[in-house]
Amino acid sequence: MDNLPIFMTLRDKRAVVVGSGVVAARRAELLLRAGARVTVFAASLSEEFDDLRQNPGLTHVARDPETGDFHAGELCCVALSNKTFEDRVAAMARAAGVIMNIADRPELCDFIMPSILDRSPLVVAISTGGASPILGRMLKARLEALIPAAYGRLAGFMGRARAQVNGKLPDVEGRRRFWERTLDGPIAEMVLAGDEPGAARALAADLTAEDGAAMTGEVYLVGAGPGDPDLLTFRAQRLMQKADVVLYDRLVGDDILNLVRREAERVYVGKRRADHAVPQEEIGEMLVALAKQGKRVLRLKGGDPFIFGRGGEEIEKLAEHRIPFQVCPGVTAASGCSTYSGIPLTHRDHAQSCVFVTGHGKDGPLALDWGALIRPGQTVAVYMGLHHLEQLMQAFVTHGAAPDLPAAVIENGTRANQRVITGTLATLAEKARAAEMRGPTIIIVGGVVSLRDKLDWRMTQN
Repeated sequence: MDNLPIFMTLRDKRAVVVGSGVVAARRAELLLRAGARVTVFAASLSEEFDDLRQNPGLTHVARDPETGDFHAGELCCVALSNKTFEDRVAAMARAAGVIMNIADRPELCDFIMPSILDRSPLVVAISTGGASPILGRMLKARLEALIPAAYGRLAGFMGRARAQVNGKLPDVEGRRRFWERTLDGPIAEMVLAGDEPGAARALAADLTAEDGAAMTGEVYLVGAGPGDPDLLTFRAQRLMQKADVVLYDRLVGDDILNLVRREAERVYVGKRRADHAVPQEEIGEMLVALAKQGKRVLRLKGGDPFIFGRGGEEIEKLAEHRIPFQVCPGVTAASGCSTYSGIPLTHRDHAQSCVFVTGHGKDGPLALDWGALIRPGQTVAVYMGLHHLEQLMQAFVTHGAAPDLPAAVIENGTRANQRVITGTLATLAEKARAAEMRGPTIIIVGGVVSLRDKLDWRMTQN
């Protein structure tokens, strides 16, 4: 190891920055965020300092530094374009016992400014020892996805709870086991979901339990999006890795299901038209029963669980039984499928509003509000309408829509086997029948469909 990574407490301590450009401004900003009192030596400051000028911790000295400006134990960051001047500043700082960093000259540095992932109080620093700062930044970008901002909230919660836990659990090993369970259980998930009061109550309940280990189950209602696993949210992926058991629908493909924690039990509860593997009422009962067993239950649904996904019905059941749950939205089919097809749902020249409807109701085809649907400058997205496509297209025309109004059927939207059929209200049903479309599908009706040939960024051919 060429460098020892350390975290320094700089609050109310003096730090010196020499330079006026972009790098100097970045150094000053980081030092200020750490609570340091920063003195900047430069004839003038560039516009990159504009946002820092009003910071009470910043002092600008409009001249070059002199030997007496440096004091032992301080930090100094140098970012200049003149190497001769850098060498002179470095000599003065070193003679005064200052810890020094000179941008892009690691051979002269006492410390290195790393790439920083700030989730305060959780902070991650990445350094390549000056060998490749760009690699450090790339690794930071990857960690940004792995460590969401909410982890800072979790670290803060744990810090505030330490005294409470230490008082209840004086044994070091007992505290360690307790925190491990907590970080891997519902309490941590409550904090990450923004429910710190609920997490505090649950923590207190666990601490007062006789064995300090009373852990309740929880249900995660997660939207898996329309098909492409790249559209999963960071939060969805995190919850998928925590589940003890997953109840998943037909629309959840293997490429998404494979991202669930390997040890999790998988239960298929898929539904298709007139063929429910598990009745909806039974799914709700399963969720309740599994959670009461103390399990972390992932309810994985295609699209978004609150848009024609019956997610509301399922959490009603959980609420009745006081089962903790949280909901993670997903990219809904209308948005994902239309985007992957080059069909914007809204467009200034074609559609100023968009309406989502379902192609069938609880007991069959819906009696839709056609007066609200047949409006100029509006896009209509129809979920689960393939079986009634011909009737739907005819109904649009019957209620006043022009037969030549553009329309599209998107099958397996966002997936590798996506197919898109475009036509008009008069022709779409016949085209879809000739293509033997099976679903899952989304139907788009409106002038925006005419833009597909121009905006099909995936260059799909049909």
